[in-house]
Amino acid sequence: MKASSLTLGRVSNFLGFGFFTTLRNVFTGNLEKEDLKKFLRKVIVPLASIFLFILIWHIGAKTLFGIEAKFKIEKALEDQGQAAADALTACIASGESSCQPNTLPSPAQVWESFQSLLRDHHIISADKEAFIEKTAALNKTRIAAGKDAIVYTGRPSFVDQIFRSLQTVFAGFFLALLIAVPLGILIGLSSTLKSAFNWFIQIFKPVSPVVWYLLVFMIVKTVLIGSTEDSSFTISFISVGLCSMWATLVNTAMGVSTVDKDYINVAKVLKLGTFQKIFKVVLPSSLPLIFTGLKITLSVAWMVLIAIELLAQSPGLGLFVWEEFQNGANDSNAKIIVAMFAIGIIGFLLDRLMLTIQNWVSFDKQDAI
Repeated sequence: MKASSLTLGRVSNFLGFGFFTTLRNVFTGNLEKEDLKKFLRKVIVPLASIFLFILIWHIGAKTLFGIEAKFKIEKALEDQGQAAADALTACIASGESSCQPNTLPSPAQVWESFQSLLRDHHIISADKEAFIEKTAALNKTRIAAGKDAIVYTGRPSFVDQIFRSLQTVFAGFFLALLIAVPLGILIGLSSTLKSAFNWFIQIFKPVSPVVWYLLVFMIVKTVLIGSTEDSSFTISFISVGLCSMWATLVNTAMGVSTVDKDYINVAKVLKLGTFQKIFKVVLPSSLPLIFTGLKITLSVAWMVLIAIELLAQSPGLGLFVWEEFQNGANDSNAKIIVAMFAIGIIGFLLDRLMLTIQNWVSFDKQDAI
């Protein structure tokens, strides 16, 4: 039992969720007195801050609701008279969606919209499965005849859009990794290449994701001219990769250039080849800085993804937010906030993922912030 507890503690600390160990100790009665302050700081204080945040949000939403309701009622009184104002007051009090002020939604409204989006996902998934079953025989015949299969073209659900965004951000991240790490190693190993590429990095690093999108759009639409394939995913992930790769490029070059010269001299004494020197000496010594750059790259990729998906009309979270904003329905604001929380939580989990991988491959173990 003790061995399993130790294993659980190591795993939770490794993943960056060390507070789970403290929480377990509370319920099992194993919490030492000196750990009490740590428990309060890492568990109770965050929980209290969450409840405080929800309370302030609720009060703020209620206040804004009252301000806009009062304005609408006064406007109705001024334009249409007392009867219209009384009717609007009664309508607002009844909760009728057609007359509710369209302002910041309350936590309860956001939770209700979240459940509504999940229900929609189940309905759309069922429709998709029914469509696949219905067209299975026909598609088999079409494929045998050398024709394209009939695919489901219905609207994606909120969950589908989340997975589309994750596919885009990981494709962009791996593109950034494939470009930035090898180039960063070359720049770090050669002061001549560092001078040659410095202007390039300094000029293109601060370029807006919108500009990167436009540049990629110009190139991809020309390369794929005449093609009937949807290019929105290709444009999106290339734009994300080019926009987010700079932190990895700079950190890799810095990490390689600051490798202890004694290690390099030992590699020369052992007569290691160039690739052996890079993989056995340079990269292991540079991993902490490289992973710092990769964490920043993944964070930037996830942030710029929303704007790029909106521009590329790629069916991900960016397009979802924009369509809800344009829709202007009574629950659109609540759905936008659901998307905001989804974006934030996924961003946090991606950061934990990178921290876990870094702790797995590097000797320099880092604690979660």
